[in-house]
Amino acid sequence: MKKALITGITGQDGSYLAEFLLSKDYEIHGLIRRSSTFNTRRIEHLYVDPHEPGVRFFLHYGDLTDSGQLSHLIYNIQPDEIYHLGAQSHVRVSFDMPEYTGDVSGLAATRILDAIRRSGIKTRFYQASSSELFGSTPPPQNEESAMRPRSPYAAAKLYAYWIVCNYRDAYGLFAVNGILFNHESPRRGETFVTRKITRALARIKLGLQKKLYLGNLEARRDWGYAKDYVEAMWLMLQQEEPEDYVIATGESHSVREFLEEAFAYLDLDWRQYVEIDPKYFRPTEVDFLLGDASKARRKLRWEPRVNFRELVRIMVDADMQALIDMRQCQDIIHKIVNGQYL
Repeated sequence: MKKALITGITGQDGSYLAEFLLSKDYEIHGLIRRSSTFNTRRIEHLYVDPHEPGVRFFLHYGDLTDSGQLSHLIYNIQPDEIYHLGAQSHVRVSFDMPEYTGDVSGLAATRILDAIRRSGIKTRFYQASSSELFGSTPPPQNEESAMRPRSPYAAAKLYAYWIVCNYRDAYGLFAVNGILFNHESPRRGETFVTRKITRALARIKLGLQKKLYLGNLEARRDWGYAKDYVEAMWLMLQQEEPEDYVIATGESHSVREFLEEAFAYLDLDWRQYVEIDPKYFRPTEVDFLLGDASKARRKLRWEPRVNFRELVRIMVDADMQALIDMRQCQDIIHKIVNGQYL
């Protein structure tokens, strides 16, 4: 049975990857930060009491800024594969927290890679790189495109990208960069623009919200489905030689188009509900990202399964259902409190 260690396991990608690897009969170890509140909503359905027999899913406290703890975990778990997904991943927030972003999204990769090197463990390492690396480079962007980061987040990810290349060349580690273009799902964080749109749309449709405030509607992104993309991560670590890959749909849409598709699905005109707030604009914008995943299609035999329209509708349906379920629960609680079920 293979073992995998996943940083960022409580995030969108981490939860989908854990599901995928469990379906492949892996033993999963996830890194989580200690907090006074639970942040495991996306993986609660996977958790099993470790006292039960045959458990293959384990969580460990740790922090990406703590090299000693990372080294300790890697040495004791001795994973066959490490998927480094953890980061401060919000681009706009990185302008407000540049030092922290650099530490967590950049230097953490060095801490893990050096722990692998010093321990001598034979493990394969995946680094979650980002299409934000390309920044102002004209589309389409592929593995050979120039990297011109336009945010502290992208600069931190560029450092991590190059440190992976350096450790691969200098020490012979099996380490790869997955340069994933934007990938979304119902598990996307609520502050990211796609989920912000679908969540607000559901609330507007049900009369719980009147307005949605956004920034740049003209930014264009190559949006795919996160559940499709985690399979590409796994495929990269199954190859004979370590190489870097762009993962994308090859199709780009603006934020405005996302709005149009989502609101039209629920028979609403987005222009009646959306207003522009300058505070959501970035100091330096990335205007146009469009990925060329020809290498991944050729070498990994990977293809995206969910198209743009399907992705938007999956997310809208999920947010609508979540609100409907919440309302039904509130109605039941109200009736219990008022004695109607007694």
